[in-house]
Amino acid sequence: MNDTQYKLILVRILNFDHVQLAMPVRQEDYAVAFYEGILGLKRVKKPAHLEKRGGCWFENDNIKLHLGTQIDFKPSKKAHVALLTDNLQELTQILLDSGYPVIDDEPLEGYLRIYTKDPFDNRIELMEKI
Repeated sequence: MNDTQYKLILVRILNFDHVQLAMPVRQEDYAVAFYEGILGLKRVKKPAHLEKRGGCWFENDNIKLHLGTQIDFKPSKKAHVALLTDNLQELTQILLDSGYPVIDDEPLEGYLRIYTKDPFDNRIELMEKI
């Protein structure tokens, strides 16, 4: 690295705007069934100029989660999004009843947490503050 890469930058990153995961082409119905039907994130309409790309967007008051289609799709097995819930026990049961995997992991202080997989095998962490 050269010295110019270490200049003081007077700009701050304030927050996330959205997170995007990949999904296979023409699988939006599966995305809606999981992200809206199971996780309760409302599907929102994409801007018209982006609609032709496929995929879907989901939101609530605090979350913007976008799924974009990828022709050579490969699921994200390690990198993941972590979503907070207020009732992990109930959500865990809903996932199990719906045929989704529930994977326990090492404890994390201050949280209950599990992992699951979306319909495309992307890793999803679900957490509840305790």
